[in-house]
Amino acid sequence: MKRLAVLAGSHWRGFVLAALAMAVFAATEIGFAFAVERLTALLGDASSPWGRWLPAGVLGLFLVRGMAGFVSAWQLGLIGRSVVGRMREMLFERFLRMPVRSIEQRPRAELLSRMLYDAEQVADAASTVITTVVRDSLTVLGLMAYMVYASAGLSAVVFVAAPLIALTARVLSKHFRRYSARLQENMGEVSRITDEALRGHRIIKVFGGSLRERERFSSANENNKRLHLKLVMARAGGDGLTMLLAAVGVASVAWFVARYSAADGLEIEKFTGFMAAMLLLMTPLKHLTNVNAALQRGLAAAASVFGLLGSPAESDRARADKRSLPARATGRLEFVNVAFSYESGEAAALRDINLEIEPGQRVAIVGRSGSGKSTLVSLIPRFFEPDSGKLLLDGRPLAEWPLAALREQIALVTQDVMLFNDTLANNIAYGALAGAEPQAVEAAARAAHVTEFAATRREGLDALVGEGGLSLSGGERQRVAIARALLKDAPVLILDEATSALDSRSESHVQEALDRLMRGRTTLVIAHRLSTIEHADRIVVLERGRIVESGPHARLLARGGHYASLYRLQFRGHSSHGACGP
Repeated sequence: MKRLAVLAGSHWRGFVLAALAMAVFAATEIGFAFAVERLTALLGDASSPWGRWLPAGVLGLFLVRGMAGFVSAWQLGLIGRSVVGRMREMLFERFLRMPVRSIEQRPRAELLSRMLYDAEQVADAASTVITTVVRDSLTVLGLMAYMVYASAGLSAVVFVAAPLIALTARVLSKHFRRYSARLQENMGEVSRITDEALRGHRIIKVFGGSLRERERFSSANENNKRLHLKLVMARAGGDGLTMLLAAVGVASVAWFVARYSAADGLEIEKFTGFMAAMLLLMTPLKHLTNVNAALQRGLAAAASVFGLLGSPAESDRARADKRSLPARATGRLEFVNVAFSYESGEAAALRDINLEIEPGQRVAIVGRSGSGKSTLVSLIPRFFEPDSGKLLLDGRPLAEWPLAALREQIALVTQDVMLFNDTLANNIAYGALAGAEPQAVEAAARAAHVTEFAATRREGLDALVGEGGLSLSGGERQRVAIARALLKDAPVLILDEATSALDSRSESHVQEALDRLMRGRTTLVIAHRLSTIEHADRIVVLERGRIVESGPHARLLARGGHYASLYRLQFRGHSSHGACGP
C-alpha cells in the first residue's frame, strides 16, 4: 500500500479535488434526509415557506450530486489509469533488465498476466476502494450525525449493530485475501495454457492433442470459476449479514419508537427524517462491507506486481569506467577455469573450461546435444554468469565491462531468429543501429541476400515482416538476422546454427557473406553440419560440459577421437541430427 501511495503521490491535487467532490456527494445524502423531514412538516403546515423552495432544492441536490459524482469518478479514473500505466512501464522496464535465466525459467504467459491482468486489478481496486472509503465513510458519518441530531435515543438503539458489522467485515477480509491471491495464480495458469496452445497449434493438430489441451484448459478454467464463485459467495454473504444486522437496528427502532415518542414527544418530522437517514445508511454500509473484496483483490495483485518489480535485475556493477575502455575491442577471449550450472545442486553444464581465442580467429564449437555449446557462448555477452572461474575480453574480466559496453562488441545470430513487427530495414538497423545510413543498411541486406526476396515485395526493404517475421520463411528470417550482424560490424561474432534454416542455394550465398563477415573478427561458430566448419582455425569439441579435444579439422580427424567419431556418424547418415544438435 505504501508503494502504491508513492506511485500515486504526484497526483495529490487530483486526490484533493476528488475528496472534496466526494464530500459534497456525501452532503447531498444528508440533504435528502433533511428534505424528507421538511416534506413531512409541510403535511401539517402547508403555508410554510418550504413549500416554495423544497422542489427546487431537491432538483438542486440531484444536480450537485451528479456533478460531484462525475468529478470524483473522473479524477479517480485519471489517477488510476496513470498509476496502472506507470506500473506497466515499470514492469516492462523490469522485463528488459531481468537476467536471462529469470526470464527463461518463468512461463511467458505468467509474465504477461502480471502486466495485463494484475496491474489492471490494482487500478480497478484502487478506484473502488478510494471511492468507497472516502465517499461512503463520509456519507455514513454525515447520516449518523443527522440521526443523532434527529433523535439521540433512537440513534443509540441503531448503533448497537455497528460493532457486529465491523466484526463481519474483518472476518470476511481474510477470505477475500486468500481467494484473490489464488485467482492471481490461476489467471497466470489460464494464460500459460492458452499461450502454449496458440504457439504449438501445428503440433497439436498433427499429433492429435486437441482433446488433451481442451482438458487442461477446462480444468484451469473450472478452477477459475470456482474461485470467482467463492468470492461472490463471500461477498453475497457479507451483504446479507450486513443487511440483517441493519434490519435488527430498524426492528429495534420500530419496537422502541412508540414508547420513546410517547415519553419524550418525538416530533413526526424528526422521526421521518431519522428513518430516511437510517434507510439511506443501508447502501453505504453495504459498500463499506464489500470494499474488503476489492481491497484484498487489489492487494493480492499489487503483491504479485511488486514482487516481480523487486526481483533482481542484471548485475551491471562494472568496475571499469566506460571511458577507460577501448571503443572497439581487438576480440581476444579467454576462459579461465570456468564452471557453470543452471541450478544449484544440479550437474554442471560447463566444467573446467580453459580456452584462449586470439583476435580474428574462427573457432567452431561442436559436440553432442546437451554438451554445453550454446551455454558456453552465452557466457560471452553475460547472459549467464559463471559459478567459478572468469572470462576476459582483451585481458579485462567481463565483470569490469559495463553490460552495454560489452555487448557493443558482440554480434549474435541464433538458430531461433527473433524479428519484430516492423519493416525489413528496421529489423536490420535495430536498436543502437537505428541511426545507420540507408546505404549501409542496403549494403548489409545485399550481402546477406535479403534484397533477393525484398525485391519481390512492392515496398522492398520497407515491407512489414509481421509479428515474429510470420510473413517470411525460416531461411528469409535467418538472412535478415545475418544482415543485422553484418551491419553491426562488431569485433566478436557468435553464430549459433546461423545457417540451419537455409536451403542449399541460400546457404551458399550466405556462407560467402559470412566468410567476408568473419574476416578480421573473433568468431565462435556452433554448427550442426560439420561440413560448414571444416575451414575453421580451430575446432573445440565439448563432451558433458568439458573440452575433450581442440585443433584444426584435419588434425582432429587424423587423431580418430571424439570429433572423428562425430564426423563419421554424420557423414554415414547414422545420426544426421542427434549427434551434433545445438
